[in-house]
Amino acid sequence: MVSREHAGTRMGLLQQRCTGHLLCVLTLLEATGALALMLYALLWEAGNLVDLPDKRIGFYNFCLWNETAGQLQCLEYKHLQVMGISLPGMVLARVCVYACLVFSIFYPIFVAHVKCTEEREGWKVILIILIIKTIILSGGLGTFLFQTSQWIHPSDFTGGFLALLGTQALLLLQMLTATMYLSWAKHARPLLRRPCPLRFDSKEDARAVDNLI
Repeated sequence: MVSREHAGTRMGLLQQRCTGHLLCVLTLLEATGALALMLYALLWEAGNLVDLPDKRIGFYNFCLWNETAGQLQCLEYKHLQVMGISLPGMVLARVCVYACLVFSIFYPIFVAHVKCTEEREGWKVILIILIIKTIILSGGLGTFLFQTSQWIHPSDFTGGFLALLGTQALLLLQMLTATMYLSWAKHARPLLRRPCPLRFDSKEDARAVDNLI
């Protein structure tokens, strides 16, 4: 039978490997959640951050209530410029937010590939991608709010805006998870690769413990 010391060593390695797998799974779940929230906000809600009976404001719509007509009136870009809204600013906000959506669509595939290869350098790239996504999403959302703050009150925001806030929170969580994985890989992977000279009384014992790892 395997001695307690040797079994403890093997169980320690098993726990280290399980920690790495758990961080990978957590990253994929967070990425899937962020993608779902972005799809909801930008496709299902059509990019509308405010969708009320008397007001609809988003990346493609700017509609205010017309008292004379008794209905929503969607304004064109020339009207928005008269109101002091910068057309380049709105376009920049739209490009940034939807570019983040494109990143989010392909990001889980890249994470799965890095998980299969288990390359530490790949996780550094993942962290860089997350930082870029966070910057462009917050920059696009901030630019949009700066341009439209005069016509939007905090109580006006609906599901699309909340979904983007949730996406931002998940991006920060993914950055934290990726940082934890890099820290784990730095200290644990050398131990996992180091040969462990254990002695077993039989080949069946060695095979049984190896299957755990």
